[in-house]
Amino acid sequence: MLLCVCIPNYTLAVARRDRPDLGDVPALLADKPDRGRVVALDERARGDGARVGQTVLQACASANDAYVLVHDPIRSRAVWSDMLDALDAVSPLVDDSAEGLAYLEMRGIDGDPQTWIDRTHLALHEFDLPVRVAVGPSKFVARAAAYVDDGRICAQKEAASLVAPLRIEILDLDPRTIERLELLGVRTLGELARLPHGPLVRRFGKAAATWHARACGDDPTPFLPRAHELQIDASLYGEGTADREEQLYFALRMLADRVCSDLARVGKGAAMLYATFECESGEIRRIDVGLAQATADPRTMLDVVRAKIEGKAFQSPVTGLRLQAARLEELGTPATLFAQREPDTQAIALALARLEAALGAEGTSVCTQAAHRFERRFAYEPFAVPAGGAGQSVASLARPVPQLRLLAVREIAVTMRGNAPALVGSPPRAVMDCAGPWRIEEGWFDGPVTRDEYDVLLEDGELYRIYRQGERWYVRGAYD
Repeated sequence: MLLCVCIPNYTLAVARRDRPDLGDVPALLADKPDRGRVVALDERARGDGARVGQTVLQACASANDAYVLVHDPIRSRAVWSDMLDALDAVSPLVDDSAEGLAYLEMRGIDGDPQTWIDRTHLALHEFDLPVRVAVGPSKFVARAAAYVDDGRICAQKEAASLVAPLRIEILDLDPRTIERLELLGVRTLGELARLPHGPLVRRFGKAAATWHARACGDDPTPFLPRAHELQIDASLYGEGTADREEQLYFALRMLADRVCSDLARVGKGAAMLYATFECESGEIRRIDVGLAQATADPRTMLDVVRAKIEGKAFQSPVTGLRLQAARLEELGTPATLFAQREPDTQAIALALARLEAALGAEGTSVCTQAAHRFERRFAYEPFAVPAGGAGQSVASLARPVPQLRLLAVREIAVTMRGNAPALVGSPPRAVMDCAGPWRIEEGWFDGPVTRDEYDVLLEDGELYRIYRQGERWYVRGAYD
């Protein structure tokens, strides 16, 4: 037997609960405060002509005495999560189908169905919402029983007769399908159950098989219990401010110690950290910190978090900190066999964090493109492993091509001999070989650029790209 917990018009019920001063005034629920659309409404507003999907202006024109509420999805989800946690006291197996609709597996639970219903109402009493509870042999039948009457208990042999008078809208069909069924004279589940199964499925598709089964009092939908979430975090609020890096890192070390202590108790490691910083100015910044391997080591967590926030600037002192562990995994004992060949996961995590801090969360790669000016021959694009990259032959990598690394443009001293550079830099270094010049002329519209570029091999083995613009010389890059 399954127990169904249903709250009709859940989002509107939560919004109305937070406004007890409204009383019995008809209400509309809009998705946003300005130029929003109606996402839910009560029966009185529906009776006045308002409909879901209308703009707030259109709905208020029909139900001119209705009060407009704004949907808060975060608040709505938080209330429902608290209700699901409260239902754990009734049964450890809870199927979270949607906000305002849940099913409980009651097999092996002490008591009879009426006791289960009373226990559920008692567990949810503090939420002050219009909860309807019913018991049935399947998910759909239990929901239909809750729709018919709060506290209804339906056995398997009564299922077909219970659902027969209900309208087909309870199947959550789209309006177009409902219209097609009504053209066939099908308005209730009883009329749908009398249709032959084969022709119905051939005409409406395989989804019609589920409609027909539910109309006959059966429901093939499986019961899917929700996974229990374990949240581990630590926070510091109201204990002063941190306006220097040392103070901030000390507070982070304290939080890392607390989080790792809690992780050690449950024998788990965290593969992701969420660090939230609340500043004196009201700014709240969250930084996601990914770890190369799940860990419960506070030193590793602190090093990676510190690498992620290097280079970031806060506009005002930090007044609050929160460090939350996520993506928890079971921690096993590291294998020592051939351990000297295993990479250092802490070093990998630290390197990745520093790369993300420098380049962003999404990796980028450099590609070349056709351009006259050297600075425009490179572009950055999201990193992706090329197809067949793993099977690249060794022969293609046997003779690597020197790669030019761009440097900050700076002026240098160059001594010419004939038409080629002879000495470069200060102190001067002799040029052993030279290639060029390559004349660059472009940009007549946004500022003309005319220069001569050279590749020079110096006596110390360094290979540079230099160029002459007017009477001055500049260095642009070095070959690796």
